[in-house]
Amino acid sequence: MGRTGRGRKNHRRVLSGVGGRVAAVTTTTPVDVRPEELEQYRRELTGYCYRMLGSSFEADDAVQETMVRAWRKADGFEGRSAVRSWLYRIAHNVCLDMLRSQKRRARPVDLGPASRVEAFTDAKRPDYEWVGPMPDERVLPATADPAELTAAKESVRLAFVAALQHLPAKQRSVLILREVLAWQASEVAELLETSVASVNSALQRARATLAARDVEQTAPVTADQQALLARYLTAFESYDVQGLVALLHEDAVLSMPPYELWIQGRDEMAKWFVGPGSGCEGSRLLPITGNGLHGFGSYRPDGHGGHDPWGIQLLEFRGDLIAAQHSFIDPALFPEFGLPTHLDPGQVWPPE
Repeated sequence: MGRTGRGRKNHRRVLSGVGGRVAAVTTTTPVDVRPEELEQYRRELTGYCYRMLGSSFEADDAVQETMVRAWRKADGFEGRSAVRSWLYRIAHNVCLDMLRSQKRRARPVDLGPASRVEAFTDAKRPDYEWVGPMPDERVLPATADPAELTAAKESVRLAFVAALQHLPAKQRSVLILREVLAWQASEVAELLETSVASVNSALQRARATLAARDVEQTAPVTADQQALLARYLTAFESYDVQGLVALLHEDAVLSMPPYELWIQGRDEMAKWFVGPGSGCEGSRLLPITGNGLHGFGSYRPDGHGGHDPWGIQLLEFRGDLIAAQHSFIDPALFPEFGLPTHLDPGQVWPPE
């Protein structure tokens, strides 16, 4: 990107908080849309597109297309709105284009009742049918107070993102912009080229749909739960099944997209660990954070002393026990989380 675009009038917006919203200030200085000015919005645009689309890969594609369109149109940007609002309008339209050809994404737990381990088969559903994980560092604000950070984490939780997929595109966008990013109704109306009354109506309907789906909130991770993570890592890497099961809530859930099956309960998970899941024996785990949760990148033995990427695990807690293990079996996710695509024998990560 080597060009700049100029217009006649500029609306400058000072960003504050998670949503980054204050009143626009109109100036008469020329607009100068530089590459770095576009790039500073990549993180929040990625968060918006991920909530809209339910996939980190598609969010990446959407943001990249947004940047390309913005740069192509930079010469014609006249500054009648803030650069940020202008980018969001482009991102919104990109997401709409992508959603027209996309099935609604879901989690295994959204598709039917829990199964039994004996029902497991190797049948997989296409990746485009699943809500996928998203690294925290790609979407959460780099600087925020604890309350803002907690709210931001809730807004990318798997259950919340999956619930968003049940909303029509307009309601989805309105709820994200109003409830997550704290935009004014008038700002949303301008972006969507509709009325404030229409925005408020869409928000009410979106809230009702999400309330019916009973999206449970989570509390910040406690010191005891941090210790629980360490115990889980030790038990998993040593493949101490009894030790693993002892860390689970009695109603704990295990899901593994792209497999449709999900199981619930300590006994079923114990059967999984000694049955189909026994291929994880000898694994190595590297810590990650994603969707506001702690977890691990799981590497299976490669038969030559090293380890190959297998799946991304995200853990949910209830009290001092693990309530859910969401595993995403897709080695392509590892670079998204900044993880190596192979571990050599004895390799330390991150490098010292």
